[in-house]
Amino acid sequence: MDAIQKNLLHEVAELDALPVGAYNIRVNGESSARNTTANIDIVSKTDQSGIDIIIKPNTVNESVHIPVVLSQSGLKEMVYNDFYIGENSDVTIVAGCGIHNCGAGDSSHEGIHRFFVAKNARVRYVEKHYGEGDGEGKRVMNPTTEIHLEEGAYARMEMTQISGIDDTIRKTTAVLAAGATLEVQEKVLTDGEQNAVSDFTADLNGEGCSCNIVSRTVAKENSTQHFASTLNGNAACSGHTECDSIIMDSARVSASPNLTAANIDASLIHEAAIGKIAGEQLLKLMTLGLTEEEAEEQIVNGFLK
Repeated sequence: MDAIQKNLLHEVAELDALPVGAYNIRVNGESSARNTTANIDIVSKTDQSGIDIIIKPNTVNESVHIPVVLSQSGLKEMVYNDFYIGENSDVTIVAGCGIHNCGAGDSSHEGIHRFFVAKNARVRYVEKHYGEGDGEGKRVMNPTTEIHLEEGAYARMEMTQISGIDDTIRKTTAVLAAGATLEVQEKVLTDGEQNAVSDFTADLNGEGCSCNIVSRTVAKENSTQHFASTLNGNAACSGHTECDSIIMDSARVSASPNLTAANIDASLIHEAAIGKIAGEQLLKLMTLGLTEEEAEEQIVNGFLK
């Protein structure tokens, strides 16, 4: 990989060398490096672009890295990745996509990730999206995530987009069986003329399952953001979604919650807050010697940490 691609890899996956364990690194539409382990297999799909990641039952303390980098202006790709996490396993999956676009053509990555988490399995999924480059072409990412949690399964999804993506539609759906748990932590920052849409839907179908979705976002300059969440409580379950946004300059932010209970023991909660940075926060930091711009940056960084 060249210097630009290496920098993208560092930004989205914090990798400066090949990782330990299983990995598949995709560069400009093609697999650049791959490694499997005794417990984790990575297989290329034969009918479409993408891979199957197969994790054997009882696999613990192992990781999979599957970052994607695009440095070719005008490149547009669609990738289908399926994850099969075996019973009683406990693994970490690090994904992410970085786009460097210095040309006139739009560059885009669309990924459809499907997670099949077996009974009593646990998975932590870390995804970071990043864009850079001074070309006129846009940097576009449209991730779709499908999560299927069997009885007693657990998934934690950490999704971050904090720089350089011009347009994004982030769609996440989940189906939970009895005793399953889903936690989602989303962080998004937009500026300039950027646009970001986050759309979450969870079907809580099993008794005792739970879902907690928390989105923290910052919208600057003329950017726009929309957060939509739908929780369907179809059993004795608990669900919570929260959208907490800071709006700055001439940005626009909207939130659309939707809760549906089809069981008398379904407990569903939504919280939404949109507001500016508090004046007393700025004043406190400025009394410590920071400029107003530096104080705003500190507050935003702390909010998205």
